[in-house]
Amino acid sequence: METSFLPLLFGGDINVYSMARAFHEAYGIRSTAYGKYATGVCYESAILDYRVCPQNEDGPTFYDNVCKFARANPDKTVLVIGCGDSYVKLAARYKDRFPPNVIAPYPGPELMEALTDKERFYQLCGKYGIDCPATFVYRREMGRDFDLPFEPPYICKPANGVHYWEHDFPGSQKVYRLESRAELEATLDKVYAAGYPDAMIIQELIPGDDSFMRVLTCYSDEHAQVKLMCLGHVLLEEHTPHGIGNHAVIITEPADALAGPFRALLEGEGFTGFSNFDLKYDQRDGKFKAFELNARQGRSNYYVTGAGHNLARLLVDDRVERKELEPVVTRNRSLWMVVPRKVAFDYTPKRYHQELRALIRAGAVTNPLLYGPDAAPKRRLRLAKNQLGHFLKFRKYYHRPDGSSQ
Repeated sequence: METSFLPLLFGGDINVYSMARAFHEAYGIRSTAYGKYATGVCYESAILDYRVCPQNEDGPTFYDNVCKFARANPDKTVLVIGCGDSYVKLAARYKDRFPPNVIAPYPGPELMEALTDKERFYQLCGKYGIDCPATFVYRREMGRDFDLPFEPPYICKPANGVHYWEHDFPGSQKVYRLESRAELEATLDKVYAAGYPDAMIIQELIPGDDSFMRVLTCYSDEHAQVKLMCLGHVLLEEHTPHGIGNHAVIITEPADALAGPFRALLEGEGFTGFSNFDLKYDQRDGKFKAFELNARQGRSNYYVTGAGHNLARLLVDDRVERKELEPVVTRNRSLWMVVPRKVAFDYTPKRYHQELRALIRAGAVTNPLLYGPDAAPKRRLRLAKNQLGHFLKFRKYYHRPDGSSQ
């Protein structure tokens, strides 16, 4: 299909592939993506022109890639879509310097930084009446002279994820669960010894397994009006050290009860583009607690497209076609998973199995990676190995709330 626009994606993971699939389903077009490695779910895909650029996260290189692509396609509107935190921050930084045929649907760098830095995000949550876990902000200069207002186990994570992964080290984790003060201090020592320069967030552990998690995905138009809110009930997450917290199984559910405060935050701060919030239900007080805002669509974003709200079409209707979008809060039920069905049933709570089976029987289930038009034999073999790998990963890393691994 001939279109007046071209998607230009940055990254190489399931986030990129999910957006490329959304564009292909809606418009029949191949997206272009710049990724760092000649591997992964996007490599050698039929629906992507995947270009390897090892320096992809370097600012001038990112800017140059956008400009070269835009100048090579002067008659097209180029939609720059970051699929990782570093890329959306770069898009926000350079958006006013891109060629005139480029649209980067992001707020400016100041707002981007305020919303994605966890310490500042929690301050905004207080302003808009959004509940958060009990939190302590740790800075290196505190050393070991600090008191925590809650008991272990502790959750510990970087306030600035981009800077954290720039100083990776052996044994690093996306999020740490620490059983004692001694474990916490040892972890902080390792993080700062690696060169990480920013604050660390220490929080109380909210009880409950993966099924207490939620993900709220939103889209705000160019006038900062929220036009889509889609709530996903997470039933299972990944548990590898670098992948902990990544969603594995999601069922969509109505978001009306949560919509108000999050809509107020996004519109009150003038946010534009995709956003998603990680939440957990706290059974102790019956409240949903917000962990963070990602100023982009999440890696599980296809749960929204699979529920009937194609994210690519939403973006094009707003930014290219200049259509007036009606606000939507998703209510229909659908199932998204990136693990084999047996893994889903083995590791999700049994109380959800009846609904899982019903959605599967109804055909309301999607795995974003398994796409018919992108089924070359070599790719199918790689995906089969990817799916089999989940059996090994969950057997090795998953521990049930009672402490058992099976």
